[in-house]
Amino acid sequence: MSPQRATTMQRRVRKLQQEIGSLGPVMRGSVVIIGTRNKQPYFSLNKDKRTRLIYLGQKRVTRAREYSENYKRMLAIIEEMTVLNMELLKRDA
Repeated sequence: MSPQRATTMQRRVRKLQQEIGSLGPVMRGSVVIIGTRNKQPYFSLNKDKRTRLIYLGQKRVTRAREYSENYKRMLAIIEEMTVLNMELLKRDA
């Protein structure tokens, strides 16, 4: 690997670290709508082989979705950082 490529990859890792730091609150899970007649929003989390639900109401749905999206973005960043760091480690940069 060329020194320029290694520097570019290290720069990208630093940028991803900054992005993780600026994400804000994160929550694993998703917003689900439950009910056939009276549809109500809940936050669903599967933990310890059990599904846990909390009622959101309309005023907390947006915030819960944002937290869930932040979590998904964090996972994507970690995946990208892992690939970059593996390549850097392999090349001993």
